[in-house]
Amino acid sequence: MTDKYIQVIRKLIEFRDQRGWQKYHNLKDLALSLNLEASEVLEIFQWQPADTKLDDAQTQHLQEELADTLIYCFYMCDKLGVDPLDLVAKKIDFNQSRHWKTDNR
Repeated sequence: MTDKYIQVIRKLIEFRDQRGWQKYHNLKDLALSLNLEASEVLEIFQWQPADTKLDDAQTQHLQEELADTLIYCFYMCDKLGVDPLDLVAKKIDFNQSRHWKTDNR
């Protein structure tokens, strides 16, 4: 695990523990919260054409919701005892052997 990730997850756990939220941090509830935050990301784009440029306020809001989504991902990774960057690297390697109908190959 990278030093930066370790620092971030320690801060997150400290924040959670200070508020007594440990009892809510089981995989099921974290997954539900992750889904809700991901929906808030989607809501920013609701009813907008695909090529719409975000204004500064929308960009800030998107960054906040992405952070919330990542936070729940990090909490889940901590529960599983895995490094999220390792998970992404493994998935990239796996996807290299996969093919989709939309591939340009």
